[in-house]
Amino acid sequence: MAEEQPHKHVILRKTVVLVGMMGAGKTAVGRTLAAQLGVDFLDSDHEIEEAANMSIAEIFARDGEPFFRDKESQVIERLLAGTPCVLSTGGGAFLAERNRQMITEKGVSIWLNADLEVLWERVRHKDTRPLLKTENPKKTLSEIFQTRVPIYSLADMSVLSGGGATLEEMGRRVQDALLQERPDVLEVVT
Repeated sequence: MAEEQPHKHVILRKTVVLVGMMGAGKTAVGRTLAAQLGVDFLDSDHEIEEAANMSIAEIFARDGEPFFRDKESQVIERLLAGTPCVLSTGGGAFLAERNRQMITEKGVSIWLNADLEVLWERVRHKDTRPLLKTENPKKTLSEIFQTRVPIYSLADMSVLSGGGATLEEMGRRVQDALLQERPDVLEVVT
């Protein structure tokens, strides 16, 4: 096994917000990236569930999607105001222009860009996706994908998710992209 080169010491200056489809790896890659950078990992869906003391699916069922999206914006705003961290958002969070503006002003959005087949393989055996509780979940996923990709492409940066990369490799892909494109977000300390 080849010896791993130590990564330079870096300081996170702004919150890194991972956006993308369900199954793109926002939570798994986010946790890994946060550990690599030595910062906190937060998940907006988890924070909403904690505040409401119920699951996202229960909030959708009880209060509807518009209510959920409003709470989601409030939580994202609160989290962006905190110490720079890695923040994973729900798949629909980036669709709201208000959220996109907030994220770009106070952090940096990174689209974890995975193709439809990769996403389907990752989500098809999970029953925790309220939007996929349909007669034909793959068709539903495909329709959501077609609708959302043009909006995800508005993210500040894009990193390819998939291709058999490990979580550690994905974390490094995101770091390398930040180091190359956004020195205002991830600063190398010598």
